[in-house]
Amino acid sequence: MSSPQTIPEPPEFLGSSVRYSQSQLNLASQGGSLSSSAPISSSPSQGRMYGAEERLEPILIESSDQKSKGDFLLPAHYESCVKSILISHGQIIDRIQKLAYDIRKHYRGTTIHLLCVLKGGSAFFQDLQVCLRNFHNFTNQDYVPFTFDFIRAKSYDGTSSTGKVVVSGCDMEKLRGKDVLLVEDIVDTGTTMSMLVPLLVSHAPASVKVASLLEKRTPRSCGFKADFVGFSVPDEFVIGYCLDYNDAFRDMNHICVINDEGIEKFKDGVKQRIE
Repeated sequence: MSSPQTIPEPPEFLGSSVRYSQSQLNLASQGGSLSSSAPISSSPSQGRMYGAEERLEPILIESSDQKSKGDFLLPAHYESCVKSILISHGQIIDRIQKLAYDIRKHYRGTTIHLLCVLKGGSAFFQDLQVCLRNFHNFTNQDYVPFTFDFIRAKSYDGTSSTGKVVVSGCDMEKLRGKDVLLVEDIVDTGTTMSMLVPLLVSHAPASVKVASLLEKRTPRSCGFKADFVGFSVPDEFVIGYCLDYNDAFRDMNHICVINDEGIEKFKDGVKQRIE
């Protein structure tokens, strides 16, 4: 694994037509500068973007959709730490199947380079690549459906996004000429993706898009929108299905809302020994 690197400012691209993502417009409104990108195209290998402008909208999850934790099986070591169930494991898997179908349709005839964002994106990545492989195998295709690699991009400290992103992992030069699909667990403020995508673009892939299982509706958002999104969730701190709080809850199948007891119990991380 390579050493962590600082993410540079978004690179500038020259093109006959320029569009700006919402995150770039927000940056400009706060005194930053706009950098241009090549024209956005529906073809996987044409154009680059810093956030989706056209996409299939995610399933909307309201706060009122939260389910009683008594209706589902939770691990005993987390039961008292969960406020409610937001999305059941069954819903997650069904939705991932549809996302895989939409992704395969978009990249028809193209080998995708999946780039899993660790650690939170690993469960989503695992189930997504299984679905992609199944769709591919049962439609009698004669090309490799995807390759993959892993990357780390950390912006959380406890329950808050820090606004600073540290990246480490794959050899960026190997992305050149590939259709890259970042696989992420959640777009919260959008800070991580709005900084990570330009970094990847600077290494000259054919295209960069983002698939995220969750997208949070929060006033702290920079406006970044992923291209493929499973669910739009309310402004709660969610855990489970590899989304963590100080490394706890990654092993829980459902996506849940943490309660005060859970925050207090794991504020210093997971104890390695039972006292």
